[in-house]
Amino acid sequence: MASTVISMRLPAASAVRLKRMATRHGWTPSDASARLVEEGLRRAEFAFIDFRDSTLGRQACIQGSGLAVWEVAMLLRDYRNDTAAVAAHLRWPEPKVLAARLYAEAFPEEVHAALAENDAMDFTALQRLLPQAIEVVVPTPAGRAAGRRKAKATA
Repeated sequence: MASTVISMRLPAASAVRLKRMATRHGWTPSDASARLVEEGLRRAEFAFIDFRDSTLGRQACIQGSGLAVWEVAMLLRDYRNDTAAVAAHLRWPEPKVLAARLYAEAFPEEVHAALAENDAMDFTALQRLLPQAIEVVVPTPAGRAAGRRKAKATA
């Protein structure tokens, strides 16, 4: 991606905080400032979007919830892109689900990468991360086909 150099002045206290954040993430101060500007622009352009640190890195999340955008996108996939059904499932107003869908459509590589990583997670891989995890298998009632059984990890 092409970039442009833009110079800016920060108050000394902000520069210290920026350097601290950059160090915590293993970024340069320049990378940290570029990321924060990009996140600020995305917040301004998309309703209900915020950014948070997680065990998976920095992620776009839905304000007022514990869900990342990719998790809402996973529900949208499971509900065949029916925003009303996902909103009912989450007990959210539909505009929040729509905001996640619009963000996912604008940044598909980011969301698809998170979905692919989650889809690759099986119980064995999950247990490597969380040794205390216990697999619970629910028996299928007679006469019903067994559903897809797959571990899902969330941030």
